[in-house]
Amino acid sequence: MQKLVDEWNASHANEQVRIIELPESADAQRQQMVQNAQVKSDAYTILNLDVVWTAEFAANRWVAELPADQFPLDKFLAPAVKTAQYRDKLYAAPVYSDGGMLYYRKDLLDAVGAQPPKTWAEVISSCQAVRASQPQIGCYAGQFEKYEGLTVNFDEAVHSAGGEVVDASGKPVVDSPEAKAGLDALVQGFQQGIIPAKAITYKEEEGRRAFQAGELLYHRQWPYQWNLASKTDGSSQVAGKFAVAPLPGLNGPGSSTLGGHNFAISAFGKNKATALDFIKFFTSEAAQRSNLLATSQAPTLSSLYEDAELIKQFPYLPTLKESILSAKPRPQAVQYGDVTTAIQEAAYAALTGTKTSDVALKDLQAKLQELIK
Repeated sequence: MQKLVDEWNASHANEQVRIIELPESADAQRQQMVQNAQVKSDAYTILNLDVVWTAEFAANRWVAELPADQFPLDKFLAPAVKTAQYRDKLYAAPVYSDGGMLYYRKDLLDAVGAQPPKTWAEVISSCQAVRASQPQIGCYAGQFEKYEGLTVNFDEAVHSAGGEVVDASGKPVVDSPEAKAGLDALVQGFQQGIIPAKAITYKEEEGRRAFQAGELLYHRQWPYQWNLASKTDGSSQVAGKFAVAPLPGLNGPGSSTLGGHNFAISAFGKNKATALDFIKFFTSEAAQRSNLLATSQAPTLSSLYEDAELIKQFPYLPTLKESILSAKPRPQAVQYGDVTTAIQEAAYAALTGTKTSDVALKDLQAKLQELIK
């Protein structure tokens, strides 16, 4: 990001852009931006919003509507565009998309003649085969600490078992046999040691470091891990030994939660015209290509997923595009902060055994009915 900002600044002497870093946690980022908006602070002009925050920021008029006709929306991935809209108006521009993928140790699966798993049962059976000679390896990890990543992993477990958190009309439907089957897969994973006990503390970075240290056979993660795990400077023990596949489901291929970030313009920011021009620059094909090459983050322009040279360097791109196009959004609610907190508390209670999955889902259903109207 700094490289692209430097490129912009070099040719815009009177429109200089500066990056303000926020905390690593998505929840803390949102809290800081909300607090600034509530006091109408002009500290930030462009906001880097998680895709699930659009409704909240637009409904509260914390961000300005963008001119949709000034963006080539038909060239962006359709799910990414939808995350930037509220009530059919554009309030942000899709900068990074994201789909969860299954990173796996190809060398270890090859050694036992196993294929990448399509189901949770295959995750377990293949891991047992690997553990016969490598008993120390953890089978599977995702993001299970009580923060936004847990909402993502819970939603994926529910959708990958055929359930839903909310239905097409936005009505909560999480207290269902399908949702219970998805949550139980994770609960039993912890109970049976398929998921290492310490994974309850994992956010993205803790899991990435564990995978790169060779501690995990499977890791549910975003595409940014590819470049970091491929480094040959000694920081990764698995460079050249891993590959990616679609997420597994309960009885067949799973479903990712749609991730990503959009750039929005603060309603209280100064220099809105410069902000709009900078967002156009940052979402251009040249900038997105540069960012993909540098970080392996998911672009939002469809053309970059079909570029032969890029696919040669990033063979996961077709898998990633499939993940994004079939991904399920998190509940789109104006009170999203309260919604995600409720999901996190319910899932964490079930994973740590302070509530049964039945009670956790029943309580979550009641809470969501209060929050989503």
